[in-house]
Amino acid sequence: MNRGRLISILVASAMAAGVAGCSQSYVTPGKGAAMSRMTEGDIQAQYDRSPASPFPARMAIARIQAPGYRSYRCESYGRGDYSVVTARDIEKDEHFDRLKKQPMIADVATLNRMIIPPDLHNNRELRLAAASLKTDILLAYTIDTTFYIENHEIGPLALISLGFLPNKEARVTSTASAVLLDVRTGYVYGLAEATAKETQIASYWTTQEAADASRAKAESKAFDQMLDEVEKTWKGVVEQYSATTRQASVVR
Repeated sequence: MNRGRLISILVASAMAAGVAGCSQSYVTPGKGAAMSRMTEGDIQAQYDRSPASPFPARMAIARIQAPGYRSYRCESYGRGDYSVVTARDIEKDEHFDRLKKQPMIADVATLNRMIIPPDLHNNRELRLAAASLKTDILLAYTIDTTFYIENHEIGPLALISLGFLPNKEARVTSTASAVLLDVRTGYVYGLAEATAKETQIASYWTTQEAADASRAKAESKAFDQMLDEVEKTWKGVVEQYSATTRQASVVR
């Protein structure tokens, strides 16, 4: 029996093992959101959009994921073309403090389900929620995580049986992607992305907590590195647009 087939059988056996009460199983997290939903529109519409944010700017933050997303620690909110994770998972206070300390950022606010509509199809719904908080820039990001045993990919929301996995390499790969949008117009100021990996022996995954710790480590690394890229992108935004905004204010 080839290695991929063996691993597939072990993964599939989680359901039967769970029913029999003989083993714990871990459900892999859902997929990241299609970031194209945040920047969609015909070509001319993209060209017609203009930056309109004042500087210093107030920033709204939202984590988006695929519809029906869930992980070991949290579930998403909303339905349609994407959903929103409003609970903090791998995000920490220091991450948001980093953003607050960026040049020309007046304040940072996170969007929650009290102001986010349940039907989500493009960036307009999040921009409306951000506008209700009187913010100027929307930072929307997603995290896409994939599990591998050896080189066999375990898909999203799949069961992995724990406790008797072969002594093979287990790898978790996470990619964090972000877009900076003008709340007023939907203008795209810039993008950021980073990928991180966490590798160990699969047989170490004896509990759900142990398996999920690998996910959290990979996602946290990816998120940290993505924020590095966001900071670089934001500095370019400030250099390019803040002077123009001040000049326009003087003219008016």
